[in-house]
Amino acid sequence: MLINVDFALFHWINELADHLAFLNGTMRFLAQYAPYLFGVALLIYWFTFKMPHRMMVLEAVITVCIGFIISWGLGHLFFRDRPFVGHSVIQLIHHDPNASFPSNHALGAFALAAILWLHHQKYRVLWVILAVLIAISRVWTGVHYPSDILAGALIGAGCAVGVHKFIRSREFPGIFMQAAIILYEKWEQKLGLKPRSQTRTKMTESTSSVQIKSRR
Repeated sequence: MLINVDFALFHWINELADHLAFLNGTMRFLAQYAPYLFGVALLIYWFTFKMPHRMMVLEAVITVCIGFIISWGLGHLFFRDRPFVGHSVIQLIHHDPNASFPSNHALGAFALAAILWLHHQKYRVLWVILAVLIAISRVWTGVHYPSDILAGALIGAGCAVGVHKFIRSREFPGIFMQAAIILYEKWEQKLGLKPRSQTRTKMTESTSSVQIKSRR
């Protein structure tokens, strides 16, 4: 029953590529290139040279890595062909016929959108909307079933919440992350990548959940 609903919903969304063909260029961009916007955002936050922002970026990287490991495991345990392998679909982008379940694009987009949301960053609503559009575009372009997208989104958001709560509820992870960043900043200053006038968080400062949260 659920498989039939999943298949029917896939075709309904995928066939919009015929009915609303003027959106296909946008959907191709969202499906292939929009996820890189999250990477650009993290780079910008990193090079604000602010400790809270760098803590957030490191948290995001940890979250995505954990999410992709889970995805890799599920992809091997519950291998599912891409829609275009066994069915006639409107395929707008090229993709290898590898595991369809779960969607790594949806996982990464929702993980990073959730991290930005949990850190109360500006424009966080827009990042969530972008994640939703990326997810829809993967079905629209014919490379994922809706259930692939839903699973990826839940894994990504779940990992983000889990990692965030773990770091905030224990002192050691925050201290370790802060120490790693300060060690990196010493190397950064030696190479002249970071102005010496930039303020840096000292290791003597508390890493409590209140003090290491990202500022707006």
